[in-house]
Amino acid sequence: MTRLAICPGSFDPVTFGHLDIIQRGAKVFDEVIVAVFNNQSKSPLFSVEERVSMLEAVTKHLGNVTVDACSGLLVDYAKQRNAQTILRGLRAVSDFEYEMQITSMNRKLNEEVETFFMMTNNQYSFLSSSMVKEVAKYQANVSDLVPSVVEQALNKKFSNKTAE
Repeated sequence: MTRLAICPGSFDPVTFGHLDIIQRGAKVFDEVIVAVFNNQSKSPLFSVEERVSMLEAVTKHLGNVTVDACSGLLVDYAKQRNAQTILRGLRAVSDFEYEMQITSMNRKLNEEVETFFMMTNNQYSFLSSSMVKEVAKYQANVSDLVPSVVEQALNKKFSNKTAE
């Protein structure tokens, strides 16, 4: 049986913290699907298509990782893809309570899907997509926070806008 994990997120944009979890998950699981969801509670900077494209570019060296765009419930998507596991990253204790609520709901909806938590590498424990966007908005250097393809996309998005 293939050990298949879904690594869900909005990835707006993908950061080195996300990439750390994806790369490490690719060593644990036979196959990892990075599932790009459109979080309705957030106003995304990048379209789903742009996020998928950036993720494909930064994971192309990982032979057992694919990227997909998704909508609806994560557990329904996992069932559709025959995935046994949801792969989630934790940055700090503050993430745990939120993730525990999501995990409990997912288990209630489909008890056959397990959630696998990985602690983010310490060097990325402070990193969030929101923080990256805020820093990039003011043309600050984000090269040590995101892959170069993402840095270029951020620079392009914000080059036409003045910081508010």
